[in-house]
Amino acid sequence: MTLSLGYPKQQGNMACRLHKSLYGLRQASRQWFCKFSTALKHYVFHQSTSDYSLFSNGSANTLVILLVYVDDIILAGPNTALLHEVQSHLANTFRLKVLGDMKYFLGLEIARSSQGIMLTQRKYTLQLLEDTGYLACKPQPLPMDPGLKLNSSDGDLLSDVTLYRRLIGRLMYLTISHPDITYDVHKLSQFMSQPRSSHLHVVYHLIQYLKGSPGQGLMFSSSSSLRLSAFSDADWGGCLETRRSTTDYMVFLGDSLISWKSKKQATVSRSSAEAEYRALASLASELLWLRQLLKVFDIQVPSVMVFSDNISAIALATNPTSHERSKHVDIDVHFIREHVTSGFLLLNHVPSAKQLADCLTKPVAGPRLRDHMAKLGVLNIYLPT
Repeated sequence: MTLSLGYPKQQGNMACRLHKSLYGLRQASRQWFCKFSTALKHYVFHQSTSDYSLFSNGSANTLVILLVYVDDIILAGPNTALLHEVQSHLANTFRLKVLGDMKYFLGLEIARSSQGIMLTQRKYTLQLLEDTGYLACKPQPLPMDPGLKLNSSDGDLLSDVTLYRRLIGRLMYLTISHPDITYDVHKLSQFMSQPRSSHLHVVYHLIQYLKGSPGQGLMFSSSSSLRLSAFSDADWGGCLETRRSTTDYMVFLGDSLISWKSKKQATVSRSSAEAEYRALASLASELLWLRQLLKVFDIQVPSVMVFSDNISAIALATNPTSHERSKHVDIDVHFIREHVTSGFLLLNHVPSAKQLADCLTKPVAGPRLRDHMAKLGVLNIYLPT
């Protein structure tokens, strides 16, 4: 007699069909989410098509938002009685452990006050410093030397690449509350296949920078408006080896920073205008997604103010005429013109000195970095007053 998943098999051509998914199987997480989402839909919750882990019910003062990550759940809404009602319904279906008001979630620390919500990763940062032996190190004033040019040939190859990759992975998670290190982590992650000693030295320098502000985080103001605005920028040919540009943008909901990105472009741009134009197209995709996502929160976004420091890119996006310099640009990049024409995107020029996304394209000097961080709502509530 042979065994299949712990059950006796009476006949050779028979197999066991499980009515419940066993913990540890590949399909277990999918089966759990299917069961959970079915229970929510039965309770008249609507699943968002922009983020399938986000559910909503009601509107305005009766709005209830539910966000699930594996088996961790966040409930939010203006009506406390409705939240307790949903909690009771879930307790009747699943075994729950209610932790009360959200203060800690997946390494994120949440502090609330009358001024708004503060999001930090202080405990996670201190743990990183302790694990690397830099808890008592001297802090660095900048995340990266502005004059440093990283490449894939300087320094000796590391004998153990897992250390470098593990540190980069932990630093990537820290970018949730540290937009000031986003560019540096993005740059260092490009050498994960064959990291060298020079790259590891920059990683340790970045960890020393975190030592100076482990409690730094993002402030989401309670008095902020609900209007979207964004800054778009690009570093033309910034990669010395591939000569590809870097797309960078920041999106604000009122005064609160809610989305940002620093990523190398897929193709080589023949001009700075083309690089900036591609960055605008990437930002347009993000804004379209955010518009759909904000509808779940009963927030309507009729238009978005977009700021760019490149006049040629703005002209290329607003002028439907095909120029010689833009004939080679793929048609999918030109979709930004449709949204400019419809009035959803309002393009405006901003001087380079006031371009907030500039800190995502290159290392920025100390005074300018601190000025940008203040405008982005990056604060340290643990500093002595």
